[in-house]
Amino acid sequence: MPKLSQLFHRGSRTRIRQSFPCVTWPSQANMLTGTTASGHGVTANGFYWREKQEVEMWTAWNDVIERPQIWDVLKTREPAIKSAVWFPMLSKGCGADYICMPAPIHKLDGSEEMWCYCRPQEFYGTLLERLDHFPLRHFWGPLANIKSSQWIADSAVIAAEEFSPDFFYIYLPHLDYAAQKNGPDSAEANNAVKELDNLLGMLADQLLLAYGAPITWMVASEYVITPVDHVLYPNRILRKAGLLKICEIDGREHLDFENSEAWALVDHQFSHIYLKHPNDALVSNIQKMLEQSEGVDCAVAGGQRADFGMNHERSGDLIVISTPNSWQAYYWWFDNALAPGFATTVDIHRKPGYDPIELHFDFATKSVPLDATLAKGSHGAPARSDAQKGVFLSSSSIELPKEIPDTDIFELVLRQFFQVRANT
Repeated sequence: MPKLSQLFHRGSRTRIRQSFPCVTWPSQANMLTGTTASGHGVTANGFYWREKQEVEMWTAWNDVIERPQIWDVLKTREPAIKSAVWFPMLSKGCGADYICMPAPIHKLDGSEEMWCYCRPQEFYGTLLERLDHFPLRHFWGPLANIKSSQWIADSAVIAAEEFSPDFFYIYLPHLDYAAQKNGPDSAEANNAVKELDNLLGMLADQLLLAYGAPITWMVASEYVITPVDHVLYPNRILRKAGLLKICEIDGREHLDFENSEAWALVDHQFSHIYLKHPNDALVSNIQKMLEQSEGVDCAVAGGQRADFGMNHERSGDLIVISTPNSWQAYYWWFDNALAPGFATTVDIHRKPGYDPIELHFDFATKSVPLDATLAKGSHGAPARSDAQKGVFLSSSSIELPKEIPDTDIFELVLRQFFQVRANT
C-alpha cells in the first residue's frame, strides 16, 4: 500500500491485538470507549432481547453502547471541539456533531427506499445533489465493491469542506468482501488492497485541500480476516441433542425461540448460546458436547466469560469460540428443501446470525446457495497469533510499544488532542 505508507512514513506504527470478539460492532465499540464488551455491552453484531424473545441484527442505535465514546469525552473536556462520525455501524443517535450512515426505509411491501441518517438531517439532501444516493447494494452482498467506500470518502470530503470537524472518524469497509468470499490471500483480496490504497491516497489529498492545513492521521485495523476451511453448525448440534426446537411455517423449518431449551446466535467465529432454563448441569453438558466438536477452540460460561471480556448480561449463557480455521453458520435444518425462505435471500435482518454466503449469490438462480463451505475467510476468534493481529498507524511520531490492545486507541486519540493543545 504505497500511498498509505507515504502518508505515515514519518510517523509511528505498531500491532493491534484486537479484543474478543474481533467483529465489527464490538471492535468499533472497543476503540471508541476504551473498554471491552464487558463494559460497553456490545457483545456481537446483533442482540437477542430475552424479554421480547427477539433477535435484532444490524439495526441498533447508539444507545446500546453503555460507555461514553471519544466524541463524548472530547466534548466534555473541551466543548468547542467538533466531531464527525462517518459510517460506523452504531452511530445513529450518537453524540457527535455530524453523522452519516445508511438507514434505508423499509416499506410494508418488503421493498426499501435508500436513505441515510444524517446530522444535520438536511445534509443528506446536499449529498444527494452532489453524489446521488449512497450505493447500498455495493456496501454488502454479491455486488459489494469499492463504490460504497468511494461514496463514503467523497461524502466525508464534502462534510470536511462544509463543517471542518476537529475529529473525523471514517469507516471504510472495503477489505471485508473479497477476503471473506475468496480468502485473504486470494488475487481478489490483493486487488481490494490496491483499490483501497488508491482511495486512501485520493482521500488524503482531498481532505488536505478541504482543511487547508496539515492533518494528523490515525489508521486502525478493525480486525484481521484469516483463511478458513471448516464450518461449525452449533444450532444443528443443539437440535440433535433435542435442545433446539423448530416450528413449520408453509412447509419450512423456522427456529422456535419460545420452546427451544438452547439455541445459538452465531457471528463469524463465535456464537452466543441462550438457554431457556439455565442451570449448572445443562451448561456443563452443552460445554462438553460442543468442545468435543471439530472446529471448537473452547466453550465458556458464567464467570469464564470475563476472561474474554464478555461478562455482560447480553452475552449468551455460553459462548462458543472457533479455532482460527473454522467459522460458524446459523443453519439449523438438515434438509435444504426445508430451509426458511429468507435463507436463500440477501437478508441481514431476519437471519439469527451472520451469513457470509450472501457474497456468493447465484445470479442464475437468483438465490443464495445453502453451502456454508463456500466462505474462504473469517474473523472473530481471539487474536493470539501475529496473523490475527492488525496494525495501528499514526502520522505523528509518538512512542508506542510493539503491540497494543485495541482499547488503547481511545486514549491515544484523546492524548493526541490534549497533548497538542497543552504544547501550543
